[in-house]
Amino acid sequence: MAVNWPGLLSIGIFYIIVLCTGIWASRKSRHEVKKCAGRLSEVTMVGGRNLNIWVSIFTMTATWVGGGYILGTAELVYNPTKGLLWAVGPLAFSVNMLIGGLFFVKPMRSQKYVTLMDPFQEKYGNTLAAVLFIPALLADIFWVACILGALGATVSVMMDISLYLSVTVSAVVAIVYTVLGGLYSVAYTDVIQLVFMLFGLWLCVPFVLTSAYFSDIGETAVHRIYQEPWIGEIKLEDAGVWVDDLLLLAIGGICYQTFYQRVLSAASDAQAKFTCFAGAALCPFLGLPSILVGAVAASTDWNQTSFGSPSPYEQGKAGLILPIALQQLCPFFVSLIGMGALAAAVMSSVDSVLLSAASQISRNVYKNILYKKASEKSIVLVMRASIVLCGLVGALLATTTYSVVVFWLFSADLLYSIMTPQVICTLFLSRWVNHYGACCGFVLGLLLRALVGEPMLGLPSVLPLPWDKTLDGGYRQHVLPFRTAIVLITFATILLVSQLSKRIFPKEFLVEESVEDSELNRTKELIQH
Repeated sequence: MAVNWPGLLSIGIFYIIVLCTGIWASRKSRHEVKKCAGRLSEVTMVGGRNLNIWVSIFTMTATWVGGGYILGTAELVYNPTKGLLWAVGPLAFSVNMLIGGLFFVKPMRSQKYVTLMDPFQEKYGNTLAAVLFIPALLADIFWVACILGALGATVSVMMDISLYLSVTVSAVVAIVYTVLGGLYSVAYTDVIQLVFMLFGLWLCVPFVLTSAYFSDIGETAVHRIYQEPWIGEIKLEDAGVWVDDLLLLAIGGICYQTFYQRVLSAASDAQAKFTCFAGAALCPFLGLPSILVGAVAASTDWNQTSFGSPSPYEQGKAGLILPIALQQLCPFFVSLIGMGALAAAVMSSVDSVLLSAASQISRNVYKNILYKKASEKSIVLVMRASIVLCGLVGALLATTTYSVVVFWLFSADLLYSIMTPQVICTLFLSRWVNHYGACCGFVLGLLLRALVGEPMLGLPSVLPLPWDKTLDGGYRQHVLPFRTAIVLITFATILLVSQLSKRIFPKEFLVEESVEDSELNRTKELIQH
């Protein structure tokens, strides 16, 4: 197949629009810096805490509705071993933002934090906070890899160009405008990207549903025609895994710095909460096109299309089913618009994650640990260098697999299994926990997660669990919701060790509690005045 020049032109125009929007937003960022003299890094990271409410809603929604969400949902619905019932993303992300809006907005905004690592450094000091930052950084890099892999694979399928080239170009565009304008560039490009996504994907749906190559999706939902019913099935033995996947995305999402960047950039607590609730309503709506396309793809006789036999799933390309379906089942120019929508979906997240990782590196590692006298300009320079570095590492990882779900779930897995108990304890049970408990909880959680194994990464299961099923290659599939079990065990360990250490070293913690009480009293006096 020859290079799709009209497609390349259309995607090039989209990239130019996004890049120009990012450059324009960077000018707004510089204007905001002049108003907030001395807070250059804070403006770059959280936009001066005065983001417009509509921009806040768009950027919050676009952050979650990215490449992993759009392509991963279609992949799960199409996959004959999974199906719609296993596509928990739309439900999980809505629950995630509801929980975030109800419980996590107030404690983060009340202390005027800039990153999620700030409360950890405040509570435990720099050393332990730096250790806890490692899984958060790895999760961000894997998420970048997921997003760039989704975009690179999509562009390579639609345009018939090299995966490496498409990933590289996409990464460069995202890196450039994120470096230029920080949160303002990220937020305002999210507005453009979400509009493209909303219009483009829903435009393709009627054409996909009227394709001549598939059977009625109502019939294929419950009957085997070309493959297993796309509705899927949750067997009793798989119920624990389903619950684990749901909680993984619903609860694990509260540990992402990208979420708190949007929360902290809002002009008020009420606006931050409303942003979360609006995003919770928009997420399922934007996931519907992926569900419908995945259902149609599972109902399609691929022998009748130019794709031919074997099917995308049999060729190991289930992760690319959305761009393949748009290419095969839509008219040419409609598929180009759908391609732009997919690019928008992916780009809307990659810039957010790059800024998230770079903000924590520059503020919590460089400024708070390595060089405490760092100037605002040097912090921003380190942040920009970190954006480039994280983007390059993510781009390299993105070329290693066609499956979006692999990186998507592994990124969330890292934070859910290891960081969720830490975040909850630090924000809500600060007076009940200490560095002994946090350290023991971290080590135990990491050890348990490693021993349980992960087939997607080639890690064998050393720790057998009840009712495990043996897979090919000697790997075990766990029936119990093991990630959630690790979260609960880690949570209990943090609390238990913290209380035991207070009894073993009472003098040490009497001093700490007196300092905390005096600081609390000063805060109350300031509020009263």
